[in-house]
Amino acid sequence: MELRTQDIFIGRQPILDRGQQLYAYELLFRSGHTNGTVITDDLSATATVLSHVFSELGIEAALGPYLGFVNLDARMLMSDALELLPRGKFVLEALETVEITPQITRRCRDLKDMGFQLALDDFIAFEEKHRPLLEMADIVKVDVMGMDIARLRTLVATLRQWPVRLLAEKVDHHAQVGLCLDLGFEYFQGYHFARPTVIAGKKLSQSELSLNRQHGLVLEDSDPRMLEAAFKSEPGLTLNLLRLTNSAASGVRRRITSVHQAIAVLGRRQLQRWLQLLAYADTSHSGGHNSPLLQLAASRGRFMELLAACLPGVDRDQEDRAFMAGILSLMPVLLQVPMLQITATLNIVPDVRAALETREGVLGAILDLCEAVENNDASGAAACVARLPGITSEHVNTALMRAMAWTNDLEREAA
Repeated sequence: MELRTQDIFIGRQPILDRGQQLYAYELLFRSGHTNGTVITDDLSATATVLSHVFSELGIEAALGPYLGFVNLDARMLMSDALELLPRGKFVLEALETVEITPQITRRCRDLKDMGFQLALDDFIAFEEKHRPLLEMADIVKVDVMGMDIARLRTLVATLRQWPVRLLAEKVDHHAQVGLCLDLGFEYFQGYHFARPTVIAGKKLSQSELSLNRQHGLVLEDSDPRMLEAAFKSEPGLTLNLLRLTNSAASGVRRRITSVHQAIAVLGRRQLQRWLQLLAYADTSHSGGHNSPLLQLAASRGRFMELLAACLPGVDRDQEDRAFMAGILSLMPVLLQVPMLQITATLNIVPDVRAALETREGVLGAILDLCEAVENNDASGAAACVARLPGITSEHVNTALMRAMAWTNDLEREAA
């Protein structure tokens, strides 16, 4: 059966370090449907996406400074396609379904000798058969879902026989984080982090309230002098804006030295974007530009904009509205209030409001698609694509990779 790349969806899930800073992304490949037939050839799916999408964009641009983890079954481990990947950028995960044969062991040793890092996925209990791979593994991903404390402590003590780093996966709640920190886990992955729940509820500071007011002034098309005055009342936000404006990611070719210049040169479209992103940067509990929420907000907005650009008959305004919908969709997480309470205070156009409140219209479909991709829901993503005439899953994959590259550029320059 011929495999079509537009029927493969790429997902990704952040992997955090002990400081809850981004360390890597796990790249997840899920097959979709072609003419009602389910594609199940995961070997071809993974190889095709890696060679097609990444070769067009560039893996370095897509991942930025972060590593990429990829799941590999036995056939993919044995495939020459792996050798297309840059050695220093990828961690190869041997799935728990891989039968550890002498051939697999030799192949893993060869991959290690080539410079790849090796991880063991979904580890729940030590068996003697695991020993050959544990002797060469760099990372062991321990599945903590449903594992009681005593069993987890015993497993960790066993794994400490080898110089491996431990990654807690399928972390769903805060208590698991604390336990795994105490046990010395180096990395963390799961819905507790991947879904935008990493920011706890908090009262906004005065600077954050000012930022929201400035955002409102931009949305309401207020006089530039009012905007300038609003920024001057908050020196810290002004400094952040100038730093971001002067970054290569902004697209501005000359140095900006004042808020007046920033407003005039950037225009309201770009200014609105920086304000939206600053809202996440300044309220992130992690305190760093590479906070998971900031990464997700920036990537989601850019992904939606790029996808909107693929629609037939689209105009620039709709692309801008798609970006706005993507950014604003995470505001309930940021502020810990319902979406309706947020949209009631914003002067936004009807289709953005409908997308945010009820997921109606084209923007609502793109937002649903965005969340399906983030949650690695291939069937949900396929259903959303069906609501968007002219969009294929190849468009989705390419938009996601370009959004990741844009976000990484933004983070690198802003830092």
